[in-house]
Amino acid sequence: MPPKTTKKQTSSAAKGAANRRRKSSVGAINLGDTSVPGLGSRGSEQRNKKLDEALSKKDNSDLGISKKIFVGVKELCLRHVWLPFLLILVSVWSAYLLSDNHTESNPLRMFIDVSYEIPGTEPKMYGKGKKDFAFVAFYMLFFTFTREFTMQVILRPLAYRFGIQKEAKVKRFLEQMYAVSYYSFTGPLGLYIMKQTPLWFFETTAFYENFPHKTHDHLFKVYYLAQAAFWAQQSVILIFRLEAPRKDFKELVFHHIITIALIFLSYRFHFTWMGLAVYITMDISDWFLGLSKSFNYVNARITGPFFAVFTVVWFYLRHYLNIKILWSVLTEFRTVGPFELSWEDQQYKCWISQPIVFVLIFALQLVNLLWFFLILRILYRYVVLHVEEDVRSESESDNEEDAKKQN
Repeated sequence: MPPKTTKKQTSSAAKGAANRRRKSSVGAINLGDTSVPGLGSRGSEQRNKKLDEALSKKDNSDLGISKKIFVGVKELCLRHVWLPFLLILVSVWSAYLLSDNHTESNPLRMFIDVSYEIPGTEPKMYGKGKKDFAFVAFYMLFFTFTREFTMQVILRPLAYRFGIQKEAKVKRFLEQMYAVSYYSFTGPLGLYIMKQTPLWFFETTAFYENFPHKTHDHLFKVYYLAQAAFWAQQSVILIFRLEAPRKDFKELVFHHIITIALIFLSYRFHFTWMGLAVYITMDISDWFLGLSKSFNYVNARITGPFFAVFTVVWFYLRHYLNIKILWSVLTEFRTVGPFELSWEDQQYKCWISQPIVFVLIFALQLVNLLWFFLILRILYRYVVLHVEEDVRSESESDNEEDAKKQN
């Protein structure tokens, strides 16, 4: 006869099952993050101590009161990291809108809107130049504000409402949900822009026809440079380690370097239609990735099935379509459209650009393949072995909590 199961054993088994559910690795993998940690709330205890000391000083002179105001404003900006960025943005926008000159002769225009409008074109077309760097720099500040404000003001209360308590897990949830909100906008927008071109649907031959693509309409150029600003802002925080690096730090740095190189070179040398296709494959797959992780953080029942859907989407976008683009570089790059180097005509589709384009996209594919291996391993453990615990994710969160307590 089988041994009897006591109530204590049943309770223990149920508790173990609950723990396995909470530690599910499905959707919790640390791969392909375009999101990086937020900037706020570092060293808050030490700042509060210094703030108390500064404000408690009995100095009622003008200088003393000025110092207290300065300390208070500084603390306010440190607590709400998005505030100084908001002040900069509002100042520049206000100065531009209140001015009588809204043309490109206004030096503020290059920060607010895209430059190099070509007269007499309908719809209005825009060229490229050095002022585009000013647009990217300004919107790097915009995305820094948007990220911090969204995470701290909107998403943090949402995390608490979902019952997420550990600060490490709260931060992960904020990062992923911000990514989801961003890609919810850029993914459909990228597809809409592609629909207006001969590229639809990932028609690779159009990359090379009528090359070079030296001009773009307003929406295309805003989208392309705004994406550049987003990735540049992410890369600055990641590469300069403004927050503690993650365990896949080297892979993320390599991924961001390749991405920034692709963005800059594709824009400078007029391979923007190919760049648009790559943008879309990354944005939509990252939307599914971020949502999969977010479901896991809130212990949603849909986590497992959604992770399976995410795996299929990731393979199609990050591998099938990217390999299709790589194949076109090998087969159509030389045969479709002009193939010669002419600096005067800005014709750069030639013998030297072909291997550069291929190597950069291939390098991106190698990183994607590494991450896809991790995805398949987790999916295999979940479906075949019924193993749900992900030691890496849990240990990372626990280490962050321990470090926080020690400080």
